[in-house]
Amino acid sequence: MPATMTAMWWLAILAAAITAFVIGGVWYSPAVFGRQWIALNGFTEQDLSRRSMGRVFALSFLLALVMAVNLALFLGPSPSLGFCIGAGAAAGIGWSAAGLGIIYLFEGRPFTLWLINGGYQALTLTAIGGVLGLFAR
Repeated sequence: MPATMTAMWWLAILAAAITAFVIGGVWYSPAVFGRQWIALNGFTEQDLSRRSMGRVFALSFLLALVMAVNLALFLGPSPSLGFCIGAGAAAGIGWSAAGLGIIYLFEGRPFTLWLINGGYQALTLTAIGGVLGLFAR
């Protein structure tokens, strides 16, 4: 990452957040894990239809930006692509998924739900790292 947050670096962060958003859209779609995620959470279609999806998506994108900025700041100046991907994977598995695992254990939530949500975190942060690494080159 450049010493100052240049326009190019902000473009990288924006691209990384968009990547996270796209991964989430696919990951939680009915074709992948969406139906199972709904069932494991005990949601109904009616529960989901009561939500303000515009608000949910807007705040989700904002949080994806926070994740991308945080990882970008962690990576430091001029990181290699390999380091970016590795740091993203370590953050996704070692911090996000592991942290969710602790919470799920205490809440008694299903292991499969942890695999779905923790897997999303691991994949997403790895991809964010990869996108940031591509821009850092």
